[in-house]
Parts: sequence; structure tokens; C-alpha cells
Amino acid sequence: MYEHVFSVLWDLLLGHIVTLQETCCDFCRRPGEPPLDLGSIPWLGHALEFGKDAAGFLTRMKEKHGDIFTVLVGGRHVTVLLDPHSYDAVVWEPRSKLDFHAYAVFLMERIFDVQLPHYNPGDEKSKMKPTLLHKELQALTDAMYTNLRTVLLGDTMEAGSGWHEMGLLEFSYSFLLRAGYLTQYGVEAPPHTQESQVQDRVHSAEVFHAFRQLDLQLPKLARGSLSAGDKDQVGKVKGRLWKLLAPARLASRAHRSKWLESYLLHLEEMGVSEEMQARALVLQLWATQGNMGPAAFWLLLFLLKNPEALAAVRGELETVLLGAEQPISQMTTLPQKALDSMPVLDSVLSESLRLTAAPFITREVVADLALPMADGREFSLRRGDRLLLFPFLSPQKDPEIYTDPEVFKYNRFLNPDGSEKKDFYKDGKRLKNYSLPWGAGHNQCLGRGYAINSIKQFVFLVVTHFDLELITPDVDIPEFDLSRYGFGLMQPEQDVPIRYRIRP
Repeated sequence: MYEHVFSVLWDLLLGHIVTLQETCCDFCRRPGEPPLDLGSIPWLGHALEFGKDAAGFLTRMKEKHGDIFTVLVGGRHVTVLLDPHSYDAVVWEPRSKLDFHAYAVFLMERIFDVQLPHYNPGDEKSKMKPTLLHKELQALTDAMYTNLRTVLLGDTMEAGSGWHEMGLLEFSYSFLLRAGYLTQYGVEAPPHTQESQVQDRVHSAEVFHAFRQLDLQLPKLARGSLSAGDKDQVGKVKGRLWKLLAPARLASRAHRSKWLESYLLHLEEMGVSEEMQARALVLQLWATQGNMGPAAFWLLLFLLKNPEALAAVRGELETVLLGAEQPISQMTTLPQKALDSMPVLDSVLSESLRLTAAPFITREVVADLALPMADGREFSLRRGDRLLLFPFLSPQKDPEIYTDPEVFKYNRFLNPDGSEKKDFYKDGKRLKNYSLPWGAGHNQCLGRGYAINSIKQFVFLVVTHFDLELITPDVDIPEFDLSRYGFGLMQPEQDVPIRYRIRP
């Protein structure tokens, strides 16, 4: 899970002190090492360019040096690999040579103030994995559908008939995170009545409001660039979230997920205090829910801007409804069989993620090693450096792999017979890693199935229950907020106004 969460938050400006000997070694390349680009600023190197626009900077470096190179960034050597055929040599390398965990532990404290004694990410992963698969995944999926209906339909009906206006990002992010929070952290205790559902909507809205305030500051938190005023505000927001997610407060909630129960037990077994447990639960809220809303925002925006794609999705969902055993108004779940029978929506989601998912996949080089490339070359990496993969540039935006890579094509991941397209090529060879929105290898996102099901259920409910329109139909697709590179899903520079209503 932490691959997907923390791969972004690497130390651009950590302020590490570099000894004179280390600085001299910047210029002493060993045989077989990748080309080195130190930049024009001593010690900082390319830190400012990287922080301003990582994708633009790495594109320029690739044009200059090829698909593997080393850059100096804030006193650190960072080797960047942009050959997707060679990614497996990195993501499956054992921790004894390439490690992500130690850095994740550091960032847990830096961003979320979490310190866990005797923390072993591998042990945590093995314990949490069963709570996100098979029957437990089905339980999460069913609960998510119920909670999406509670917040999405309940809020809208409570607001009254007619059109309602808001930003599309706020619409997508708020409803998905609120429903996800209720799914994983529990709902009001029985009896379950209209009043208890109102309380769930109010409470989940309070959680989202505080969460979103923290989320907006995460890029500055990661880079240590908060102003004094921002630090005070972030401190208050964190304090509020720690109270909202305190274990004692969550103890009274009903239908808590097996994931939450297992995670809390894991923390207790490590001897973690209740105060630190609350902090860890805030971290996990962002880890498990922080990318679904932005993903749904881009997907819905692409559909609204592409009538052919929207018509294709509508037609597919109508077919799903025809095969359902109950009218949509009576459906309490959306069966996995139905979710697995949406190849058009699957392709739309894959294409949306290809265009907007921009995580960094990082590893610490903990022992000198030889990195084999798929084309037969071999490069030496030295202990203490960092290795970075950036799938957003390659493969996801590579014109050799994808025709018109900047263009949204809803059927790009569909074969002519309607099956999923998996055959993509570079240098004449079929790619295994042709899109990596969920990370890869040992640290691929554990919650991938839950996230995909949640996004598809949200889109299903929106498309089948609502009229949804852009207030300005010819509005441009917004530019990315460049500070979000590496955080998983990109977010827009500004929200896109929409109006929506429940269909009569």
C-alpha cells in the first residue's frame, strides 16, 4: 500500500548535510554508471526545476540523456529509469538491495506525525492483505454501495428537487471519501433509521471537510515549505482529525470493516498508544481513500467532454440493469458479476488513469548493484543513491506505445470484440508494464480491487440516477496542479463547475 501512497514524498529539500568527500565524489563517476547531470546550482542541483514541474523536467532530461540518467537533487543522487521493459528488474528486486520501507517510515513521521515502535511494513502488509481480498473485498464492496447511496442520494434528496451546483472535484471527492470512510471506519450504531443515516451524512461531511484541508497542504508538508500560518492551520486540522478518528470514538460505530479491526489489533500488538493509533488512522484514511475522488473527477470530466464515450457507458450500464434481478430503486448491492461485466467502463477508467495517474516509484539503493536493462545494457548503481521510476512519462505518455498519447480515447483499452486490450508494444516487443497507476512489484497497492469497485459503483449511481451537466459545456480540461506530481492521481489547478439533479 505504501508504494502508492508515499512514492511521491521523496526528499527534494530535506536539508541533508553533504560532506566534502561526498561532494567531490559527485564528479568521480565509476565505470558503467548512468550519465550524471549536476545542474548549475551547487548542492541543490536540479531541485528547483524538479519541484516546479517534475514531468517537464524529466522529459527534458530524457531527451538529453536517454532512458536512464542520474541527477543531483538537493544533495542526493537520483537515478531515473524510464524504460518500461526494464521496470521489473527494479520492482521485484529484494529489499536487501533496493528498499522502499525505510523511507516510508521516515515519511510517516514527516507528513502524518506517526511513529510506530518495531515497525515492519512487510509484516503489516501480510496481515492486512486478507482483509482486502475475496469475501472481505465483497463485504467492502457491498458496504460501499450502501454508503454511496446514503451520502449521494441522501444528500441530494435532502437538498430538495431541482438542480444543484458545485465543483465536479468536490462532488466526486466528497461523496467517495465520505462513503469510503463509513465503509471502513463504521456507521452509526443500530437501530438504523433515517435519523441515523442523517447522522452518518453529517459526521462523514465533517470528516471530509477536515481531511480536504489537510490534503490541500500535503505538497507543502512533503517539501517542508509551509509558512508559519500554514503550520498553525495544519496543526489544528490534524488535531481535529485525530479527535474524529480516535479509537475510543470509533469503538461505538457499527459495521466496522475487517480491515479496521485487523489494523487496530496490529497497532495494539505493537504497543501503540491510542493517541498514536488515531494518527495512524488519519494516515490510513489518506492511504486508502485519497486517490479515488480525483480519479472519479477525471473520469466523469472526460465523459462529459466526450458524448460518444458517455453514450457508450450509458448503453453498457443499461444492459447491466436489464440483467439485474431487481429494479434499480430496490438494489441494495451491485454484484461483483455486474461490476466485472463493464468492459467499456473498464476501458474508460484505464484511459483516465493513464492520462492522470502520476506516482513516483522509488527505491533506496542499500548496496552497490548492477542494474540489467532489457536491451542487454547494464548500469552500476551505488549505495546511498535513490532510484526513481516515473510511469506517467513512460509508458503512459509514450507516443510509440500510445497513438496521440495526450488524447482521451475511451476505447483505447478495448479490442474490436469488446474484450480488454492488453497488447501494447515498444521497440517491437510486447510490454508487460503498459500502465502503472497502482504501483508495481512487491509494493503494488493492496486496495486496488476495492478502489476500482468503488469508482465503478460511484459512476454507476451517478450515470443511472442523475442528470449531470457542465455549467459551461465548452470549458477546457483544466491544467494539472503541478505540485501534485508523485502523489498518485493528479488534481486540477481549478475545479470545474457542474449542475446535477436526481432524475424525475
